[in-house]
Order: sequence, then C-alpha cells, then structure tokens
Amino acid sequence: MSNKLIVSLSPHEKGELSVEKVMWGVVIALMPSFAISVYTFGFDAIKVVLLSVIFCVGIEFLIQKFMLKSEVTVLDGSAAITGLLLAFNVPSNIPWWQLLAGSVIAIGISKMAFGGLGKNPFNPALVGRAFMLASFPVEMTTWPVPFSNIWSPGTDAITAATPLGRLAEGGAKALGAMTDPPVEAVDYIDIFIGKVGGSLGEISAAAILIGGLYMLYKKIITWHIPVFYLLALAGFSGVLWLIDPSKYADPLFHLLAGGAMLGAWFMATDLVTSPMSVKGQIIFAVFGGLLCGAIRIFGSYPEGCSYSILIMNAFVPLIDKYSKPKRFGKEVKYG
Repeated sequence: MSNKLIVSLSPHEKGELSVEKVMWGVVIALMPSFAISVYTFGFDAIKVVLLSVIFCVGIEFLIQKFMLKSEVTVLDGSAAITGLLLAFNVPSNIPWWQLLAGSVIAIGISKMAFGGLGKNPFNPALVGRAFMLASFPVEMTTWPVPFSNIWSPGTDAITAATPLGRLAEGGAKALGAMTDPPVEAVDYIDIFIGKVGGSLGEISAAAILIGGLYMLYKKIITWHIPVFYLLALAGFSGVLWLIDPSKYADPLFHLLAGGAMLGAWFMATDLVTSPMSVKGQIIFAVFGGLLCGAIRIFGSYPEGCSYSILIMNAFVPLIDKYSKPKRFGKEVKYG
C-alpha cells in the first residue's frame, strides 16, 4: 500500500513548534501591549483583559464539555488569544456584560459553530468586535482620556476623541493646531509610544512592533503579511496625501494611529484565517491594506482595519486556490 500525503487545515506544526507553543508564543508577544494598556488606563485595562480571557476560555470549555461532549482543549492557548485580542479591540470602560456578549459571538458563533480551531473562516476576535460595534456603537466609540482616573475603579473617566476620530470629523487640519478653536496637535511620538486614547491594545505602535518582532524571531509568523499590509495602507494614503495634504493625513499617521499595527501583526497573520502560500499571503495583505485605507478615508467609520481583515478572510479559500504551488515534476504526453 502506498503512503498518502494528508493535507489538513491550519494551523500546522512547523519543526519543533506545536500548536500550543505557537499560541502561547502569541500570548507572550501580546504582553508588551498589555503592559502599556495597564500603564495608560490602569485598573480598567486589567479588568477588561481578565474578564475577556475568562469569558472566552470559559465559553469554549462549556461548549466542548457539555454541548459537543468532545475533548477539552482550552489549554492550547487559542481561546486565551481570542480573549486578549477582543479586549485589545475595545475601550477600557466597556461594560462587562457587553464584553460577555462579544465573547459569546467570538467563541460560540465564530469559532465553535464551525467546528473549533482550524475550521473557523473568520478571525473570532474581529467577529466579536464587529458584533459589539454594531450592537453597542456608543460604548464602543467612547474613549477614556489616557491617565485619567486610572486607579479609581467605578469612577467615570473623562472621554475624548481618538486621533482617527479627529481625522474623520475635521480632516487633516484637525490633527494640528489649525482648527477654530485651536486644539492640541497630535504628537506622533505619543501615538508611537502609547500616550493617546483608543482601544486597549492599539494605542502603542512600539509595543506592537516589539511583539511582532518576537513572533518573527520565534518563527511563529513570517514578515510577508504585516509588511505588505502596512505598505499597501501607506501607499494608498500617501497618494491621496500628495494630492491634498490639507484634507488627507500623511501615511505615517495612518500606520501609527488606530488598529493598523495591531491588525497587521496579530490578526491578519492568524494561521487559520490567512492564506498558506507566500504568494497568497502577499495578495491577502495588499488588498487588506488597500481596503483599510479606503474604509478609513471614504467610509463613515474612522477605523477600517478590522473590516478589511474580515473581508479578506472571506476570500482566503479563493486566494489559496489561485496561489496553490505547482506540483513537482511535469506533465508528459504520450502518443
């Protein structure tokens, strides 16, 4: 009997990397962003992250144990990653019950309804975020000011617009002191290190880059998706900025502000919902970056990263089919 090559769904083990090592490696890579969120938002950040992880892990455990009656695999780290990323995509003052609803959608509907890890077509954390944004738009777009009441649980935090929100409301001039009345200019250093408002895990590009470089070092991901995603976003926004810099923000702003860095490094690179070949990953990333720019600049909602990745998740089967590597050998015709 001849041996058969069996091809299974992602994630795949690579060398010494097991599924558990990959997942917990991603958790470690997210720790710099978690540390910055705690430094910036204090007790609320800890509460949101802990609740989100507990909700996601608990929901997966209950479904596997009592509904599917299958092997419980919550210790593989995948549910914990979903909980972390869901928490990183919401404000620090989000009510707990809304976070629970998002966790149910992320784990119960987006992941377990399709059969669990390796079978879900869409990134679970982004599905949960999209549901929460559609269901609770006010709470999901109310941003606490950094360092305001950070160690006073239960205190109403002061809120303000994020840099992307200011761009959407007033154009590029709203990012500087050219408004009437004048507002404080957006400092790119502040956006880079994390001294701005926004979702928990997106505020510091520096922390995200540290985590991304760690994943590259550990060979958990490759560089193709984050680099081409960000290049496409920068190229799209850069062309419009050159056309009218008074209306459109420069590409550096688009790279640093909002969820572009978090999405490019931690969600677009999801092993299950991204293409398998390098060619496919580049196609996926380029169109994702272009969609992110288009939604941000021309859409009614200031952030487009999460939707761009979800849209491209839907095209992954087609991209995989188009970019499938050629078989070894060549076709020989006889006669």
